[in-house]
Amino acid sequence: MYSRVFDILIVMFCPCPVIRFVGTGFRAGRHVSLSALVACLLGSVGAQAQELSGQQTGTDQAQTNITTLPTVTVEEKALDNARAQISPNLGATSYTLDSEKIDSQSQGEFAPFDQTFYRFPGVAQDELDKRLHVRGEEANLQYRINGLLLPDGLSGFGQELSSKFLDSVSLITGTLPAQYGNRTAGIVDIQTKSGQDLHGGTVSVYGGGYSTLMPTVEYGGSSGRFSGYGIAGYLHNSIGMANPTPSFRPSHDDTDQFKGFGHFSYLIDDTSRLTLILSGAYGTFQLPTTGGQAPQFPYGPITAFNSSNVNENQYEQAYYEILGYQKILGDIDLQVTQTTRYSNISFKPDTVGDVIFNGIATDTSHQLVSNNLQFDVSDRINDQHTLRGGMSISVQQARVNSTDTVLPVTSTGSGSPAYGLPFPIVDNYHKTAELYGAYLQDEWRLTPKFTVNYGVRGDLWTAFITESQISPRINFVYKPVQPTTLHAGYGRYFTPPPLELIQSADVAKFNGTTNAVDPSFAANAAVAVKSERYHYFDVGVNQDITPNLHVGVDAYYKIKKYVLDEGQFGPAMIFSPNNGDQAHVRGVEVTVSYEKNGFSLWGNAARSQAMAKGIVTGQWQFTPDEVAYMQNHWYHLDHDQDWTASAGTSYKWDNTKVYADMLYGSGLYGGPNNATEMPSYETVNLGMTHTFVLSPGNELKVRLDVTNVADLKYEIRDGGGIGVFAPQYLPRRAVYVGLSKNF
Repeated sequence: MYSRVFDILIVMFCPCPVIRFVGTGFRAGRHVSLSALVACLLGSVGAQAQELSGQQTGTDQAQTNITTLPTVTVEEKALDNARAQISPNLGATSYTLDSEKIDSQSQGEFAPFDQTFYRFPGVAQDELDKRLHVRGEEANLQYRINGLLLPDGLSGFGQELSSKFLDSVSLITGTLPAQYGNRTAGIVDIQTKSGQDLHGGTVSVYGGGYSTLMPTVEYGGSSGRFSGYGIAGYLHNSIGMANPTPSFRPSHDDTDQFKGFGHFSYLIDDTSRLTLILSGAYGTFQLPTTGGQAPQFPYGPITAFNSSNVNENQYEQAYYEILGYQKILGDIDLQVTQTTRYSNISFKPDTVGDVIFNGIATDTSHQLVSNNLQFDVSDRINDQHTLRGGMSISVQQARVNSTDTVLPVTSTGSGSPAYGLPFPIVDNYHKTAELYGAYLQDEWRLTPKFTVNYGVRGDLWTAFITESQISPRINFVYKPVQPTTLHAGYGRYFTPPPLELIQSADVAKFNGTTNAVDPSFAANAAVAVKSERYHYFDVGVNQDITPNLHVGVDAYYKIKKYVLDEGQFGPAMIFSPNNGDQAHVRGVEVTVSYEKNGFSLWGNAARSQAMAKGIVTGQWQFTPDEVAYMQNHWYHLDHDQDWTASAGTSYKWDNTKVYADMLYGSGLYGGPNNATEMPSYETVNLGMTHTFVLSPGNELKVRLDVTNVADLKYEIRDGGGIGVFAPQYLPRRAVYVGLSKNF
């Protein structure tokens, strides 16, 4: 089936005889180099471009006195529109925050990216490592920057993405068109600031509560056919990760983070463009401590240790480059994207303290290198049909180097074990995985009011095991009258496990130590984590009540097999995946927005439930009692939250704006077997901005923010629950001030 889809794409979109040979070679099982394929694609494009150029030359010569050539800006916008045609969100549910809405949220563009993202409907807040839970999912998000795919990377406390370089950000979820595979809980579609729009720079400094200091400098501009935008920044604060206590300021929680981002574009001609995106981030994090803990194990002769003095640290690096080539050939739009991403997370324990309190001290480094090549094409065949297709190849290499310091355990016959001297166990391994995908779909406009987008994609994943799936997708969009849009759809999804998080299956080396696996689960440790598979149903309506008032309602239902979940099973802040046997996820979302004459009001509320039953991989990470419960009962996933809501308002007059917003959650699930719902929370934030016009084109912008105005003490996790290791509290009240000056 994969080769057949590939052949269809080749024959339809690539008439070059050499490429046809390549497609035949794949079908016959021959090996054809990826570089040769790309060369053929670009060669075919170049030949057709020359032919079109020749045709246009004659036309231009005949109309020399009446034709005005488009400006570079117009050409850029035309290519942006063409890129949107390649990967539309037909029938899916989409929510967007533009630059004005981002500026009107708490902390504005200085807000951490996860805080910006919580303004979308159905996103449950989680302070542990800033993980984003959309519609009852454990992460599983796909990121695209200016229409170009960002491959998988490691997740940590630091956030590669920044609200500072956003022009807009959209969350696309629901039943996605066939071109979207792999990470499918939602598509995070980011549009960055550009040199075409800025033509200058801004220097900013933001700081205040929790010893926060955040200087940044950004610059954008264009020259001829080249445009570029770049930003560099630094962040220091004393709340690098979630506070495990209700104290105003966590102990041992400093972070220092350095980030840089650049987006560059070059117009080859008025129908083709090269885009390059570069990003780098480096961060250091202290892990906060909790005083008063009782020692559990001896470290040789050492039996006492002040838990407030435990010194654990984590170091994170993340770099990526994205290179895209885009071409318009009449009614055909195509794009070739190459990406490389490197990420590394290293956890350095307090060897003595971790052994005394946990029985193990893990010095570990996780590395992931992801390489991806993707080809997408759209062909407007006629007024009724637009055909889209594409294929992708992704190669990931994960390497884990760990040294675990543990204690030998022997039985004394009295019921109390005896512990020997601590010793290290080296546990290193590496793995390469490959993911292949291809899709074909048709946007069929049956009438001006009714559109059907139907298609199919195939995915093949090979890592510890080889898995594949054919996934049909169909969406219906109906606009009975201009202010009303109805949509409904069905999708089949295939989600491989995160390669970089899969743990070593060699647990026998820990037998007889404080890190030994329960003997009844030892054999299961070698069972590979499986890809998640599920059916997705979605239906919704968007209604413009008035030109200023918009309302939307969307409902969804997911039936899952081998549901992927992740948990923290030790002090190292690196998660481990497992598979539940089955799961049902359901929910409904309501959104309202109103804007008029400088006044803006918005709100959303979501009801969700994510329940699983059974466990088929990763049993060795849990206690026997937990596994017994999970096998025989429906249980809440730890990121499940019944009710989630957010709302905000702003008013702008002249150069001044005031705003307020709030986040609400009914509480995540935790406690024994995730049977306890944490108490609800609601945090309210206030702020204002004012722009001083020093001279024409010379401005100084001042921002004031107060977060968690009521100084709410909220425990978002209690440290109990399936796969939950430590308590987490939301940040207390803080005041921040920012200055931004253009140049």
